[in-house]
Amino acid sequence: MKTKNITIIGVNYAPEDSAIGLYTTQKAEYLVSKGYSVSVITGFPYYPQWNIRSDYKEKSSWYKETINDVLVYRYKQYVPLDPTFMKRIIHLLSFTLGNCINLFKIHKPDHVICIVPFTSSIVLGWFLKLRYRSKLWVHIQDFEFDAAIDSGLLNTDMSFFIKGILWLEKTLLKRADTISTISNGMLKKLQTKVKGVHTYYLTNWIDTSKFRVISDKKHPYLQSDKFKILYSGNIGAKQDWQFFFQVLDQLQFIDGIEVVIVGEGAEKTKLLKGIANYNFVKHFNLVPYDELPTLLSSADVHFLFQKSDVIDTVMPSKLLGMMASAKPSIVAGNEASEVAQVYRDSQGGYYFSDNNLEQVVNCIQTLKADKAFCEQLGKNAAAYVIENYSKENILDRFIIELEQ
Repeated sequence: MKTKNITIIGVNYAPEDSAIGLYTTQKAEYLVSKGYSVSVITGFPYYPQWNIRSDYKEKSSWYKETINDVLVYRYKQYVPLDPTFMKRIIHLLSFTLGNCINLFKIHKPDHVICIVPFTSSIVLGWFLKLRYRSKLWVHIQDFEFDAAIDSGLLNTDMSFFIKGILWLEKTLLKRADTISTISNGMLKKLQTKVKGVHTYYLTNWIDTSKFRVISDKKHPYLQSDKFKILYSGNIGAKQDWQFFFQVLDQLQFIDGIEVVIVGEGAEKTKLLKGIANYNFVKHFNLVPYDELPTLLSSADVHFLFQKSDVIDTVMPSKLLGMMASAKPSIVAGNEASEVAQVYRDSQGGYYFSDNNLEQVVNCIQTLKADKAFCEQLGKNAAAYVIENYSKENILDRFIIELEQ
């Protein structure tokens, strides 16, 4: 049987080991383990620091390497240190235009998989489809334009521009043979954007085996005897940092609490300036992926405060790690979101949709006072993730769908 060639196009890839880069890398390497020949067209690693990694800065603008039997073609895209909306557009165009050269370097693909964001990667995939008669699969990790609108990066004064990019999105999506996305809510949104294209539910996953070997050893960032509340992930515009500071204002009057933030991102500078006023709050940069299970399992409780007007545009990848750590979570966001349903089904923590400050603080005090209840919620969360989001089950079903 002929070995099938698959080309994946997306801006994030290894050695990036968080968020979309992690999932794309694991998908590519899993396909290789099942006998496929896989090539990747991507950018230079920069996320979440918004700065190209030091070990890649001196490499040529077009760079080829092999990582775990995956052939990787890179273009050194523009990366803004201060990623405003217009600078993000230049970032997107730089990646897309620069990688046009790499389209001519790969062997004829049977399947092309484009990862969104960026939506513009579909342009590259569509070229390969036309040239080689490949099947084009678009996988949406984030509706980047909707997210920009919902989080305030685009305002109503830009209505003409908004209509234009949404039209472009719809036009490109119609070029796909299959479109997948990571939550049921996003799937419904997708079906309102484009008709007549086959859709598929391809949720994010987690390698639950990494959490089964966790010892009682605490991560260096979380070794105190206090009740430790952790946020680990991207420090971006989708999180409700204003509400976070309101919570801190209340927690400062409660003894024995430590809040730890492990992350980087576009809002990091503002966050660091704000937490300087609280002596019980610490910040650390992101840890390597191999350390993540120990980090997450060393907390007593996790928190994730999303802006309530961001709905169904994203299913946070960090959520699965939080739950797999067998620790409860306190999450705030839109009541109609996929995350709210996950917490209703799992009984693995608390979900708030109205930014009720008193309820959130009372919840923290309850978990701090009742260790047994805290542990039970954590066990519920871990069991739910193992049953519904294990890496092997999800990717095996994906491969079956790909072949069909």
